[in-house]
Amino acid sequence: MSLSGLKGFFNNAKNNLADSVKRFKNKEFLDAVIAGCVLVAAADGHIDSAEKTKMMGFIQRSEELKVFETSKVIERFNHFTENFGFDHTIGKAEAYKAIMKMRSNREAARVVVSVCCAIGMADGSFDEKEKEVVRGICKEIGIEPSEFQL
Repeated sequence: MSLSGLKGFFNNAKNNLADSVKRFKNKEFLDAVIAGCVLVAAADGHIDSAEKTKMMGFIQRSEELKVFETSKVIERFNHFTENFGFDHTIGKAEAYKAIMKMRSNREAARVVVSVCCAIGMADGSFDEKEKEVVRGICKEIGIEPSEFQL
């Protein structure tokens, strides 16, 4: 699929995403979404201050995440990024642990993946490292990456 086709796919999906997120408004779902966001941000092996700033900006402006209290979103974002700051392997494991809680709810799991794709596209470029992270999330929660054109 071409880059413009991929952008169109994600833009269409994003339009329906805010409504989907509202249905799963709880702490476990918030943790899974934020953990996925942090994994995408850490796709290159680390999360630098510019990525944190970009991610926080996205989170604060995100239609999908506006259903959650901003202070809670920030708190959970900081929690997951601090895990990566302590140790990349521990950060990754903790993020996947939060995401795995969505495995039994297929619809919620798909919404988590959709938000991760939106995060990947937030800067206009969903690079291969970010796609690989989202494919890994799909694998962990039992969703076919092809459902998301990955």
